[in-house]
Amino acid sequence: MPAKQTYKFSIPHLRILDQDGKVNKKLDPGLSDEVLITLYRRMVLAREADQRMLRLQRQGRLGTFSPSTGQEAAACGPALAMEESDWLVPAFRELGALLMRGVPLHRVLLFWGGFEEGNIFPGVERTLPIAVIVASQIPHAAGVAYTMKYRREPSAVLCFFGDGATSEGDFHEGLNFASVWKAPVVFICQNNQWAISTPLERQMNSETVAQKAVAYGIPGIRVDGNDPLAMYAATHEALERARAGEGPTLIEALTYRLMMHTTADDPSKYRSDEEVQAWKDRDPLRRMRRLLDSRKLWSDTEEEALLAQVKVQIDGEVKIYEQGVRAKPDVLFDHVWAERYPEIEEQRAAFLARQQGGETHG
Repeated sequence: MPAKQTYKFSIPHLRILDQDGKVNKKLDPGLSDEVLITLYRRMVLAREADQRMLRLQRQGRLGTFSPSTGQEAAACGPALAMEESDWLVPAFRELGALLMRGVPLHRVLLFWGGFEEGNIFPGVERTLPIAVIVASQIPHAAGVAYTMKYRREPSAVLCFFGDGATSEGDFHEGLNFASVWKAPVVFICQNNQWAISTPLERQMNSETVAQKAVAYGIPGIRVDGNDPLAMYAATHEALERARAGEGPTLIEALTYRLMMHTTADDPSKYRSDEEVQAWKDRDPLRRMRRLLDSRKLWSDTEEEALLAQVKVQIDGEVKIYEQGVRAKPDVLFDHVWAERYPEIEEQRAAFLARQQGGETHG
C-alpha cells in the first residue's frame, strides 16, 4: 500500500572540545579563563569526592552508592549553565552537579549513609533529593516545571536520568506532559552505555536516545557527554528556550561510567577491559586539563595545590558526616503528608513507644 511520508527528522551531534583539548572555534561558547578554571576545579572535586566515597564504603563507613567517576563533564557542564532560580532534579549519579549547586558533600554522605537528613539541602532548596528509583524523578521535574510556568516565574528545571530510565514509562509520561504543556524543563539523559549490566542495544532499537524527542514534538540533540564545553553550551541554549516559554528539550549526553554501577556491582562480569580503556582515553578531566594547559592557565604546581586543597575540604566534610546527626527516630513520619493526620500520629506514637521499650496496643 503506498504511503505518504509525513515526517522527516535529523538529530544534531555537538562536540566542541576534542580528546586532545582542542576547541572548535566556531562553536566555542566563549567562557572566560576564570570560569574555565572554576569548571575544572569543580570537576576535580567531584572526582576526588567520588573516590573518597568509594574508600569509605569499602571500609564500612558508608552504605552502597552509585559512583560517578567518568561522568563529571555531563553533570558539571549543565550545572554551570543554571541560574540560582532554576530547579535541579537529579537521579543518583550527578555528584558534580550537586556540588556545583552548593550542596555540601556531607549531606550527600548522610544520604548514602542512610540518614533522612541527607535529603535536606539548606540554602539550595531548589534542589530535589537524590532519586534512586529509576525514572521516578522525571514526572516530578515536569510537574515542577509546569508549576513555574503556572506561577509565571522566569525559571527552568534541569532533570537528569540515565539511559536505563528511557525504558521506563515515567520517561515517556514526563516528556509527553512537558511537551503538551510547554513546561520549562531540560531533560538530560546521561547515556553511559549500560543500564547496570544491560547494554544500550538491548534496551532499544532506536539509533539514538535523542531522536525520542521527535515523537513528542520537542528539540533533541546528541552531545559528547565527556566534553564539558559542549554540555554547557547545549544546556545553556535549552534553558534559555525553556525560560522564554518555548518548552522542553531532550539532551542525550554520550558518556561512560568508568567504575561500577553501584558498589554492590562487579562490571568485569559483563564488559571488557578494552571497552573500559577506550573510554578512559576520553576522560573528561584529562580533556579539560589539556585545554587549560594549551592556554597556559594551569600547571603541575597548581594541580598539586588543588589536590591538597580538595583533600582538606573533603576531610572536613567526612568529619562532619561521621560526627553524625541527632536523627529523629520518627523522622519518616514527618514526610508522609504535608499535614499531620490522626492515623499517622497514632502510628508515630506506637513506633516511639516501641523504641522506648514500652508496650503498645492495636
